Amino acid sequence: MFRIIEGNPKNLSDVEEFIKFINRPSENFRDFFDDENDIFIGRVPGRLDVMGGIADYSGSLVLEMPTAEATLTALQKTVERTLKIFSLSDHGNLLFEMKLAEFESGGEPIFYDKAREYFSQKAEDHWASYVAGVFLVLMREKKFRFSQGAKILISSKVPRGKGVSSSAALEVSTMQAVAAAFGIELSGKETANLCQKVENLIVGAACGVMDQMTSACGVENRLMAMLCQPAELQAPIKIPDEIEFWGIDSGVRHAVVGADYGSVRVGAFMGFRIISEIAGLKIENLEENRVKIEDLRWNNSLSNVMPSEFEQYFADKIPEKISGREFLQKYHGTTDAVTKIEPEKVYSVKKPTAHAVYEHFRVRAFAEILKSGLNENKLNLLGELMFQSHASYAACGLCERGTNLLVELVRQDNGENLFGAKITGGGSGGTVAVLASRGSENEIKKIVERYEAETNLNSYIFKDSSPGAFEFGTLRLRNIL
Repeated sequence: MFRIIEGNPKNLSDVEEFIKFINRPSENFRDFFDDENDIFIGRVPGRLDVMGGIADYSGSLVLEMPTAEATLTALQKTVERTLKIFSLSDHGNLLFEMKLAEFESGGEPIFYDKAREYFSQKAEDHWASYVAGVFLVLMREKKFRFSQGAKILISSKVPRGKGVSSSAALEVSTMQAVAAAFGIELSGKETANLCQKVENLIVGAACGVMDQMTSACGVENRLMAMLCQPAELQAPIKIPDEIEFWGIDSGVRHAVVGADYGSVRVGAFMGFRIISEIAGLKIENLEENRVKIEDLRWNNSLSNVMPSEFEQYFADKIPEKISGREFLQKYHGTTDAVTKIEPEKVYSVKKPTAHAVYEHFRVRAFAEILKSGLNENKLNLLGELMFQSHASYAACGLCERGTNLLVELVRQDNGENLFGAKITGGGSGGTVAVLASRGSENEIKKIVERYEAETNLNSYIFKDSSPGAFEFGTLRLRNIL
């Protein structure tokens, strides 16, 4: 019987269930772990994007709440330098195996593009890149050589495709378990940055770091406040007793690797490049599609361009749209190391640029109001800021019928118990965040009932919060007879 010898489960029911499964496994899992070696467990929540969303890649302040739903990863070291990954799923269990030698060439770690090619060979194995990719990132960034392999068991309650960062929860929980098992010391911030490399460079998704940072550094019942320049954590903001944040899944699958998110991101960086040219900043070409802005005005972050400055000096000089080819011919590239400009594609520029400028202002105002003590007028102001954020997402093309309907149903509440709502994360489906008075579960359920009746889609309600990875820590289990 495996029992906890290090760490605190914090009375979390999902942890108890996970350990019970390890001790009483299903038939097809019965011989996965051996009885001789310790098992290390990481537990990491998803995140509800209250304010900030896609403006993270432009340097915005973001406000994120760790969810009650979490991903748990159990790891046991093996003699063989092989990874064996078993993922429990409601849609069928998944198994993936690989030799760690696949991540090496000539005794050195392979480059990230080679790993991306490796996991793209079979679509059914792509999910494993979020887990196995952790090992390559540690090999390359921390110069760690794995002389042993690992068996890894994953169980996640963070729904996929809902815009609540199931991918970051998977990456961070794996990183936590690997670091604990192999004695690798990592801070919360470093863990998040390494996991972002997994997603950007191996999985191939152009996400910012707010998801991984919330999963790693989030605090239960607090909003993680982070200035994404690149990742400056501020003091977490206590959620006032009189309010609560809910998440309502639209039932429309969200994917950060989708074309819409990537196009809007490219458009925002194009806008910053044009603004830098107008402002006369010193710019250096690095390589194809890449430039470097040497002048530190605005701290190289679009979000630091003030709304008044944007409107007075830049807005009328930024094109609504531009083709990738025309942009590259004139400006040579952007400062974004993650995305690539496609010459044949036409990008919206003005609206994504404006979104980044104004969203940072909205989030700062939202945070200050939250910290100042609430009354009815302030609650309505907070709600309006969320509605404005949603409208800006829509202007960028990152909303759809389901999320728009949920936001409109909240608006129709007229501020009696529900004050504001907005789409979350990368947009184009997924979850809507809702600001409500404390104890508004009945109102939320009524919104969901109306939504499901009008759309015939199944929704999911996110409520409550739980500890981030470093608040929870890791568990060490040992087989004790």
